[in-house]
Amino acid sequence: MARRPIRWLVPALLVLVWLAVGGGLGPFAGKLSQVSTNDQAAFLPQSAESTRALEAQERFREGQTQPLIVVWTADGKTVTPEQSAAATRTLAALRGTAGVVGTPTPAFGSDDGQALQGVVQLSPDLEALGETLERIGSAVTVDGLRAQLAGPAATRADLSDAFAGIDGLLLGVALLTVLVILLAVYRSVLLPLVIIVGAVFALGLACAVVYFLADHDIVRVDGQVQGILFILVIGAATDYALLLTARFREELAATGDRFAAGRVALRRSFEPIVASAATVALALLALLLSSLTNNRALGPVGAIGIVCAALSALTFLPAVLVLLGRAALWPAKPRPAGAEARGIWGRVAALVDRRPRRLWIATILPLIALALFAPQLNARGVPLDETFVNDAPSVAAQATLSKHFPGGSGQPAVIVAPADRAAAVEKTARDVEGVSDAAPVTQSGRPGDTPKIIDGLALVEATLSDAPDSDAAQDTVKRLRAALAPDRHVMVGGYSAQRYDTTETAKNDTLLIVPVVLAIILLILIVLLRSLMTPVLLVVTVALNFLATLGVSTLVFTHVFGFTGSDASVPLYGFVFLVALGVDYNIFLMSRVREETAHLGAREGVLRGLVTTGGVITSAGVVLAATFAALVVIPLAFLAQIAFIVAFGVLLDTLVVRSLLVPALVRDLDARAWWPSRLGRAESPQASRGLTEAPR
Repeated sequence: MARRPIRWLVPALLVLVWLAVGGGLGPFAGKLSQVSTNDQAAFLPQSAESTRALEAQERFREGQTQPLIVVWTADGKTVTPEQSAAATRTLAALRGTAGVVGTPTPAFGSDDGQALQGVVQLSPDLEALGETLERIGSAVTVDGLRAQLAGPAATRADLSDAFAGIDGLLLGVALLTVLVILLAVYRSVLLPLVIIVGAVFALGLACAVVYFLADHDIVRVDGQVQGILFILVIGAATDYALLLTARFREELAATGDRFAAGRVALRRSFEPIVASAATVALALLALLLSSLTNNRALGPVGAIGIVCAALSALTFLPAVLVLLGRAALWPAKPRPAGAEARGIWGRVAALVDRRPRRLWIATILPLIALALFAPQLNARGVPLDETFVNDAPSVAAQATLSKHFPGGSGQPAVIVAPADRAAAVEKTARDVEGVSDAAPVTQSGRPGDTPKIIDGLALVEATLSDAPDSDAAQDTVKRLRAALAPDRHVMVGGYSAQRYDTTETAKNDTLLIVPVVLAIILLILIVLLRSLMTPVLLVVTVALNFLATLGVSTLVFTHVFGFTGSDASVPLYGFVFLVALGVDYNIFLMSRVREETAHLGAREGVLRGLVTTGGVITSAGVVLAATFAALVVIPLAFLAQIAFIVAFGVLLDTLVVRSLLVPALVRDLDARAWWPSRLGRAESPQASRGLTEAPR
């Protein structure tokens, strides 16, 4: 009798601890943006030539700055000398005002005479950048001209606006989506709310840890990393909760004892949940091998989120389920393990059993066909006019600038050269295809004046013919570097060079990180399943699922969404998320198949494993796809593309790869699938037991 109060005490204490965690740390989800940065220059590859050029370039400035380009247009008319003088006066009046560094350049006209532009250097650490731009926009008005703001500072302000709803809108949409799906899955009032609360507690804990690390400059966070963290924690916590509650429901139906059901559910779910969390966390930590700072930032931040999600699912959720018992499922009732055998998953299992070889061949061929389109994805970056999926002011201003001035005007390639060779560098740059003009940076900032020399170095600005965010501009940077390559002391930097270096670095990162992630996943699967054959099959199938998804994404991005390219990191992010998360569902399936195979033999084991996990894994896949799809509320092409890749890939993996391809392959291999473990050497003597008999 003395044990009875203790049985209640442990789960009650766990719930109280998590209530304290949720109450104390929950607000950090809203505070994380305080330690985030959306300065894209902070994420450049540290060893790249453009980064070294940027460091040298900073010596020529009074301090670090971010340029703002003001462009005036006369709506098809010619700009008058009086308007040009007025524009120059408005720029000069900005000197010394809050946020402005140095003296703005005078306004100068376009070749067609219909536009003017000037450059204002702003402090890079402005807390109220949007308000500063509004003030400048009002200050530079000229009668008869339309003023627009372009350049890095304007783009950064639009990025901040795009991420403004990340704490509220994204989180609200994700949680509401999960709640609706859980209500449909469980037909229960209380259980979906319990799962949502557990996910929110996990998110609060993760955000508190990340906030502390970011505040002490241990990790770096931007809006993209923050948004992915929110979605990753909610999706993973819900997936783990679905697996555990499904097992609790089975055991409760079989025994009627909430404590016994809780113990068995936790014991049977612990290993696959831990293996799943370890797979995703280690795959994310592999991003630390990246040379791109934002990729490295996502690694530990995402891993922290996954660990917190698993911790909540393995402590808070079992405690609440034990305390509530059958009330957690009300008005639904617990269902025994064999209940699904007469439903859709019973029919799927029968199909797998009848023609496994024909089924896996018919499934794998379309996936291979779709995968053939994957190499066609253009991952050289998204042009500025496609960065935002809505009409951002900086995009419209850049379009106006490109219409009247050379494509690279306002964001030239910056060549750092020894002062005694600056003239030769300037001449060489002018002769490079794709360079419109080249001129040294002068002491006064006016063209033709004495070149500015600091520490024996000079800067030459090469205006490119093409837009600085275009593939053609990257090609010009490549030609510039080739032309200047004989001089090791010359470096080519600037916006286009940064994009080129980012693209090339991302390619190298992918070649390094992909095999590391595959090796991590393979080792975890070998340890979990005590087999070699099945882990290899699972890794191959999830890799094929990723390639097929990338092929579909290539077609959809080009012909449906109208994107001309993708960010250089999109394939790597898609790979890490899809392969790691795709293996999750195979872990859930095959750990149950292995458990059943030990009792029933290879044939019945795979069929019963498919039947008993089919509903819960499909529900988990739908939840994860829906939560990642919520990223589209942030109007950025990068997150929209990641959202599509992960959502589509998870559904493809859940409905096709895990439901048909993997079971058919394992069924066709029979006991050989478990080689070299003892399960692969002999059939269980209980193999004759029927599909509807659940081993206890």
